Amino acid sequence: MPAAIPITIATRESRLALWQAEHVKALLEARGHAVTLLGMTTRGDQILDRTLSKVGGKGLFVKELETALEDGRADIAVHSLKDVPMELPEGFELACVMQREDPRDAWVSPHCATLAELPPDAVIGTSSLRRTVLLRELLARMQRDDVRIEPLRGNLDTRLRKLDEGQYAGIVLAAAGLKRLELASRIRYIFPPDEMLPAAGQGALGIETRAGMPELAAALAPLADRTTWLAVAAERAVSRAMGGSCSMPLAAHATLAGRRLQLRAAWGEPEGDPGLVRAEGEAEVDTLEQAAALGERVAAELRAGGAH
Repeated sequence: MPAAIPITIATRESRLALWQAEHVKALLEARGHAVTLLGMTTRGDQILDRTLSKVGGKGLFVKELETALEDGRADIAVHSLKDVPMELPEGFELACVMQREDPRDAWVSPHCATLAELPPDAVIGTSSLRRTVLLRELLARMQRDDVRIEPLRGNLDTRLRKLDEGQYAGIVLAAAGLKRLELASRIRYIFPPDEMLPAAGQGALGIETRAGMPELAAALAPLADRTTWLAVAAERAVSRAMGGSCSMPLAAHATLAGRRLQLRAAWGEPEGDPGLVRAEGEAEVDTLEQAAALGERVAAELRAGGAH
């Protein structure tokens, strides 16, 4: 067993972020570590009147937490991995990737069990360019050019409140967050990956630390999940190779069976032609480097198909 050490976790103060931090806290305390939480509000939490893609991307949710790590107020930061930029600042590292929750997207609506039940001129809410392009392709296949997709910002509770107020006919959220907060009853439909390919890292929790902290790395090692880490390494490599932004209209999802890693990716344009560029690949992998190499190959296929 690693030596017991005091650990402070920097976390956003949304209900979901606090659930994630408390989850990690409980796992570390069960291993003898003394753990405290440092709650923080990030720029991403403060800017709610513009889409993330227009104000700097999901990296706005992690910068303040990294500052707390840098100045020693905290030892680790717990992130939804899909919010973590593909390139971390110098001096920081992704020290642990935990076992994944459901990576899929969920349809939440008070009146429509599926997209097929949307009334004429309905409005769908989503904060994600990825979900926007995937929804546009699904709606085009259904010949529903009357349906509008509008921005939806705020934490999970705020988004559900806006839905319940009637601002949207339905919204798309990560199934993982709803399940973690015991809100699975709100889910009307879970999109299979064939319909809506998840985002890189969706459903997984990542733990960030300052680089070169061996005691901390040893404390976190028992929380890591190799299967998830290999899969998200491939997914994040696709995103990194395509430009590194968490706010791209890009989907990437990998599954591991034995040593065989299968990776699929899709790219679309938020406006204009609703068609998608798709690519996939598979390889036997044992290391994060091999998983990342698969991601780079799939990204090259996307670019060859016209993605940019």
